[in-house]
Amino acid sequence: MHIVINGGGKIGEYLANKMYSSGHQVAVIEIDKKKISRLTQHIPQQVLLIHGDGCDSGFQQDAGIKEADIFVATTGADDVNLVSCEIASLVFSTPRTIARVSNPKNERIFRRMGIEAVSSTTVISRLIEIEATEGAIHAILSLTQGDLVVTEVSLPARMTDRAPEGKKVADIAQLLPEESLLVAVSSGDNLSIVKGSTILHAGDVVIVASKQGLEEKIRKTLRQLW
Repeated sequence: MHIVINGGGKIGEYLANKMYSSGHQVAVIEIDKKKISRLTQHIPQQVLLIHGDGCDSGFQQDAGIKEADIFVATTGADDVNLVSCEIASLVFSTPRTIARVSNPKNERIFRRMGIEAVSSTTVISRLIEIEATEGAIHAILSLTQGDLVVTEVSLPARMTDRAPEGKKVADIAQLLPEESLLVAVSSGDNLSIVKGSTILHAGDVVIVASKQGLEEKIRKTLRQLW
């Protein structure tokens, strides 16, 4: 995959190294000359470094945004991350945009704009790896005894008229295959066991236990709700 990262701080550096070591093509945009200088010493030479403003479409183009599969904004400023993700999504139609969010109150705003908002470096890395391996669905555990599979399904990040305020688990459960059970939901850094009253929102990652072979049907069912 081709990944463009806006922000060459500690989080951007970590992601650039991790994603490159995983075999992905990576470009980093950073406006601060000192950070650019530091990055040249701490990331592989094969990672493309762009000195410029990640909110500028020209610099995004220099980073190869037109071929990018994912755009990640990791700066410490929520407004910068929002704008740069919007440019990647609306101007260049980048399939997936992920942003670091410093203020949890801003998460809903990002999600309404179709941007996956997270506040943990490890979560961002995990989201990218899920996309790189099996798209929006990733079997995280297959029990050796029997045919039970625990699967993660990433709900579409952009709100639609079909689910503007989210959907109740109780309403969703009856639509899933008979031999499956929605057990948990991850929203940002929070992972919680679901109840019938739990509301799922666009961009959440849900965890479903099911009989092996139902993963694709579960994915389609959940994503069609949004």
